[in-house]
Amino acid sequence: MRLPAITDAMQRAGIRRLCVIAGEAEWALQQTAAWRAALSGDWLTLSDSEDFPQHVSPAALRTLLGREFLHAIFDAREGFHAEAFAALAGTLRAGSWLLLLTPPWQSWAAQPDADSLRWADVAEPIATPNFTRHLQHLILQDPQVMVLSQHQPIREPASLTLPDWQCQAPQQQAQILQQLLAMPPGVAVITAARGRGKSALAGMLAQQHQPCLVTAPAKVSTQVLAEFAGEHFHFMAPDAILAAEDVPQAAWLIVDEAAAIPAPVLHQLVQRFPRVLLTTTVQGYEGTGRGFMLRFCATLPQVRYFQLDEPLRWSASDPLEQWLSQAMLFEDATERTADGETTIFPATPQNAIRSLEEGYRLLASAHYRTSPLDLRRMLDAPGMQFWLAGQSDSVVAALWLVDEGGLDPQLAESVWAGLRRPRGNLVAQSMAAHAGFTEAATLRSQRISRIAVQAAQRQRGIGKALVEAAQQQAQGCDFLSVSFGYTETLWQFWRSCGFSLVRIGSQREASSGCYAAMAIRALTPQGEQLQHRAEQRLLRDWVWLREMIDLPLTLDGGDQRLSDDDWPLLAGFAWAQRPFEASYAALQRLVRAFPRSLLQAILVQKQALTAVAQQAGLSGRKALVQRLRQESAEALMLLDAQRAEQWQQRLASLQ
Repeated sequence: MRLPAITDAMQRAGIRRLCVIAGEAEWALQQTAAWRAALSGDWLTLSDSEDFPQHVSPAALRTLLGREFLHAIFDAREGFHAEAFAALAGTLRAGSWLLLLTPPWQSWAAQPDADSLRWADVAEPIATPNFTRHLQHLILQDPQVMVLSQHQPIREPASLTLPDWQCQAPQQQAQILQQLLAMPPGVAVITAARGRGKSALAGMLAQQHQPCLVTAPAKVSTQVLAEFAGEHFHFMAPDAILAAEDVPQAAWLIVDEAAAIPAPVLHQLVQRFPRVLLTTTVQGYEGTGRGFMLRFCATLPQVRYFQLDEPLRWSASDPLEQWLSQAMLFEDATERTADGETTIFPATPQNAIRSLEEGYRLLASAHYRTSPLDLRRMLDAPGMQFWLAGQSDSVVAALWLVDEGGLDPQLAESVWAGLRRPRGNLVAQSMAAHAGFTEAATLRSQRISRIAVQAAQRQRGIGKALVEAAQQQAQGCDFLSVSFGYTETLWQFWRSCGFSLVRIGSQREASSGCYAAMAIRALTPQGEQLQHRAEQRLLRDWVWLREMIDLPLTLDGGDQRLSDDDWPLLAGFAWAQRPFEASYAALQRLVRAFPRSLLQAILVQKQALTAVAQQAGLSGRKALVQRLRQESAEALMLLDAQRAEQWQQRLASLQ
């Protein structure tokens, strides 16, 4: 094997390559040792195995951001952490090899993957044949990937005739920088794939055009920007900027990785500065910024768009990036024209993997948090179902369903009491743990995890048709559910699909800046009963919940006297671990019938929890909530001692 010569040629051409080493553990270690002896370099190793004394855990992938290495090893023998693999590839400079260690080639697809514990809601690792075969297909299809498979001949990469690499990224950065420096007031948006230098360019702007203020989801992620800004780097967290009495004086506000900041926060930030630069990654292991571009930037006046497409650390002809983009489906969804009839059809990794891959790209373009972890879940996690619209080779819409519910009654009651929270079952568990309906966890349901329709195909009823198809084929399910960041537009869509609003969370989601709303559509008499009860409880509770939830919803409050419906919620708070926020409305009704000092101070007098805790000599929120549970128990004993004792005994048996 002419390894040094091949590597020297890669360095001159500015490219990197993948080498797959598939075999038994001892043989694979011998191969990696030979590579390290033949080529000098950093040889950063991502692994959880003690076979490598100097290794970094794949779970620590964020420590790699902004760093650069020559050669690396990724150990996938026990499991394939897709985001870590993509992040590792992004740190390698021109002339690097990335060694991918896998189980023996023939048995790889059938071997349990330890990484499945992160995303499949399973107790034991499962095999991931669909994703593994997807990788194997691309490995064999790409002549630039080198393959060392035990007991098989070496497959060397095909030779490439490439000119010596001359990086064009600095010239592209300089051109955009000059346009930014001359830009009139308004908003500029820079999008780029990883490794294109957008953070460096933002730092150059801060260095040359003072004063600039920098913000980002986390200061630690602005290291590259800070290096280029030098002494002119001034950082404030988004919430600190909005909380400041005097808006900091700055000619520019630079928002790094803007897609990860809630849209309502961004809207406020944009309005406070004459010029704003938003940067965001449009593809990568963390997710995509396309949804950010479509949803947020379209609402802004005077927006100027810039794109960096020249890589900094490798050539635009780099085989490793091209292979990785195919493997992780980083390419953008292709806009399709509505040729012929749009049909609705189910898809599985077994019978329509190419259509499903198109559906994934479409979901990634609409939901910026979609990442390779979702790809793993789509292809191999149990309980996933997919409906697509278009034709098999032309997907224009996608809907992703997840099986939920069916919990054992005793486990469901423990979830309701706040004592257990098994993985998965997002809506089913939340309706039990927060809304207070144990049966939501025992009934069988399907949750609509994602839905997306190509922009050019919207307003044609395709989204509703997908939901209708899912409803008609939901065999054995009591209801469909959906969890979404509440906006009036989204709620109008789900309401038009026959869903009823059953829960609204009391905290805004960090990702969207919206309150998490849940809605269900009944499919059986048991589901209808749950839907009616949950809808009525939300209507009754809203008179109190609107104190915590800032939404312009008009809901009929109903009778606010204590009722039998309140007893389970109050008992679960008093003698179990049901959350304070989930018990808020029922506690409001209780304290007005049986006043207790601390409950009254918080619920009636609206004193802050911290202030009440200090006045009562309690050390923090946990101690305060425990005292509130005691006061609630006292009030329930006064209300009906016999009933209170029965509830106390019942809840004690669960713990």
